[in-house]
Amino acid sequence: MLTDSTIQPAQHFPSVNTRTEPNLPIKIADEDSYPARPHPYLRFVNPHLGELLSALRLDKQFVRATGCELYDQHNRRYLDCVAAYGALPFGHNPPAIWNSLRNVESSGEPNFVQPSLLDAAGMLAKQLLAVAPGNLRHVTFTNSGAESVEAAIKLCRAATRRQGILSTKNSFHGKTLAALSATGNPDYHQNFGAPTIDFNSIPFDDAEALRQELADRPEYYAAFIVEPIQGEGGIVVPTAGYLSEIREICSKAGVLLVLDEIQTGLGRTGAMFRCQSEGVEPDVMTVAKALGGGLLPIGAVLCTAKTYSKTFALKHSSTFAGNALACRAGLAALQLLTNDESMLLKRVEVYGQRLKDRLIELQTRYQHLIEEVRGAGLLLGIRFAVNRESWPNSFLGVAAEQDLFTPILSSYMLNVEGVRVAPTLNGNSVIRIEPPLTIRWKECEELLAALERTLTVFAGGDMGLILGSILDGTPRKIKRMNRPTAKATIRPRAKETRFAFLLHPLQCTGYADFDPTLKSLSMTEIEAAAKGLSQLLEPFVLSRTRVTSLTGKSVYGEIVTLPWNAAQLAGMRRKQAILRVQQALTLAQTRGAQIVGLGAFTSVVTRAGLALVDSGVPLTTGNSYTAVASAEAIEKALARLGDAFGRATCATIVGSTGAIGRAMALLLSEKVGRLVLSGNPDSPAPKIRERLLDVSTDVCRHLAIRHAEGQRFAKSTLGQRMLAAAGGELDPDVSDEDLAPIVAQLEQDGVIKLTQDTVRALRHAHVVVTATSATGTLIQSQQLRYGAIVCDLSRPANVSSEVAAERPDVLVIDGGVIAVPGRPELGRFGLDNGLSYACMAETMLLALDGHLEHTSLGTDLTPEGLRFLGSLARQHGFHVAQLRSFGRLLDDDDWVRVADARQTRIPVDYRCVA
Repeated sequence: MLTDSTIQPAQHFPSVNTRTEPNLPIKIADEDSYPARPHPYLRFVNPHLGELLSALRLDKQFVRATGCELYDQHNRRYLDCVAAYGALPFGHNPPAIWNSLRNVESSGEPNFVQPSLLDAAGMLAKQLLAVAPGNLRHVTFTNSGAESVEAAIKLCRAATRRQGILSTKNSFHGKTLAALSATGNPDYHQNFGAPTIDFNSIPFDDAEALRQELADRPEYYAAFIVEPIQGEGGIVVPTAGYLSEIREICSKAGVLLVLDEIQTGLGRTGAMFRCQSEGVEPDVMTVAKALGGGLLPIGAVLCTAKTYSKTFALKHSSTFAGNALACRAGLAALQLLTNDESMLLKRVEVYGQRLKDRLIELQTRYQHLIEEVRGAGLLLGIRFAVNRESWPNSFLGVAAEQDLFTPILSSYMLNVEGVRVAPTLNGNSVIRIEPPLTIRWKECEELLAALERTLTVFAGGDMGLILGSILDGTPRKIKRMNRPTAKATIRPRAKETRFAFLLHPLQCTGYADFDPTLKSLSMTEIEAAAKGLSQLLEPFVLSRTRVTSLTGKSVYGEIVTLPWNAAQLAGMRRKQAILRVQQALTLAQTRGAQIVGLGAFTSVVTRAGLALVDSGVPLTTGNSYTAVASAEAIEKALARLGDAFGRATCATIVGSTGAIGRAMALLLSEKVGRLVLSGNPDSPAPKIRERLLDVSTDVCRHLAIRHAEGQRFAKSTLGQRMLAAAGGELDPDVSDEDLAPIVAQLEQDGVIKLTQDTVRALRHAHVVVTATSATGTLIQSQQLRYGAIVCDLSRPANVSSEVAAERPDVLVIDGGVIAVPGRPELGRFGLDNGLSYACMAETMLLALDGHLEHTSLGTDLTPEGLRFLGSLARQHGFHVAQLRSFGRLLDDDDWVRVADARQTRIPVDYRCVA
């Protein structure tokens, strides 16, 4: 009778203190520079993996373990259903294996005595061959699975005097160079010179492909290496008869068959070795993982007498292989596996099938989540079917698209349910269920219950609930949600121009614009979630759209989102930030974009696109149309309040040395009486003054050109006073040197003011434009003139949201919001349907016009370019949308309220200039 008591899990572990740091005589450089004193593993072993584990909340510190249970530093218990990828056949700290190691200590048996006749190695080899399939006669010991594969490759090449090694796609054989070359996943090959020559791969579970490959290249291949069940490939079980057929094919072709039983061997599937289930005998078999009983690393290569050669035997060795400790652990492990007529293996077969049946029952209830249950024995896999179509407006769908669904589900299981599962390395849509062979059925029931609760949560697609629960470490109440209805996917038409636009969340709250379920999180939680998502996700296609002009012409576009917000991009080193933008740009290019727009900080960090001019696709920052549309929006707001530009109007441009600020200075200079140009207060004064003088010179030249074109400036406006300073006429081709005294005169007269003092620059401004790359608030309510109109073009906003509540007389408008003809659905990024930012609209306009060349790059936007974009907008039906303030539409009541406040001039406590 099979019971849980047949094989008892460990009840204790040795009293060895492994958790305190030894008092080693070493000095750690800059010890005091680590204020939080991160774990030594993160500091000295693998900080990059640590970042990934931290982002997924998988960075647990386990301090003790027994059987199938792990305990962290807070004494929380976890059920381990990963078992170190099968390397813990008897769970953590199995007493029988520890006893075998203590016996080595008490007997005084030497551990490392190469070369000599090794007693423990000889005994273990004999026992391994006794339980192995077929005529395997020799054992070569190694220290790991990857080393076993390396040795097997050398063994086969020496035996056949051929070099070719054939493996299967999506396989996994290890990460040392030859093992990596045999691994059928190109992602692991990059940057490591793999695969080396003479390595090829064919599809798994395709005997005909093997037959054809060996026929096409006779006398070339030394061996065909294959896993009886692909483990890291996603727990992929081949069709019945596959192993027998490839055995026959290899034999006829004179090619050695190497079965990689590193994960499937030693009881994992309910048989000692998986190939025995089909009666298949390999020429070579690799073994590792479970052989060390869960305490010591050890591997082995078993082979036939015919395969073993003197060349290999005398030229292959390993200092630590076959050591006494590891081999004694291996002997104890084999003893546990064969005790009571291999009762443990029979129990694995029974429990494995029962567990698989129960998982299949879950699949029938969660068919939209689970596509397939795979595996044999206690090597089981659940393949999930979640994709972007399943959850179109959810980070859950994006995570699935980027192979992150199963890591997030694993994080939920670990943090909320206290159960360890893990994705397979190559098949990232698959969760492995691979507990110790000694797991008790009540622990299997615990696993099943935890998994069902998790599936119930994930079935709702509520990413806010999922992330909130992970952050809490406890489940949150499930809210009833309707699964989103998948909409028809918009696809490009033949010969249709294609554009892409790059954007990113402006602030942490911007993540909720795409996935509204995140709005259930607190600000602290959404900041933590945003940090994690930005570490995990790569750029992705947010939405697809089609824009149709008033002319009837249409273009296809894709909105590509970078997962990093403005502060994160601004905080990166410029080279790193450019690489991030390049990632998104490459995605857009590979998807067929013929022109790409750079939104928000993707423009800032790439120096207004100049850093990417050689990327192979035309770019635009959209800054030209942003300036044109914003000038129109200001004029629209003034008209609504009964005001107009004129000699009394003082306009202040905050950020006037940037591309948009400079363009706004050109456009407003034609209409205002005075212009205040404000530069970055944190930059050296001489440098900023020089740049501000350059902008002033450009303004004067622009006015000269406009006058030559027939523009007549109103009395006492900047344009009229500039002409007066020039003696009434000014050649449009005037040099900078000749303009210098005119600029100086205008500055002396106070018509143009150059400053780094933003507060002083705001005091007399009727109109304020903010166009900076700052990520924080620059303008407070008390700094603004009574009745000022502020057009905030900065993203994130530079104007404090408190202005709306504290200054009813001040109107703040969000510049550059455009109504797109036909109001197409553009995607979720904080605007209503059919609305876009002007920078995005410029990309659409250029695509509609077929103007597929670099536009609006750098800071020197030309007046001709500004007028060109304005004319394109009118031609195709783009126009400034209903004005908004702090993201909210301004209705009639808002306008009345502002107008009344401006007229009433109620005494206030502002330190503003009336």
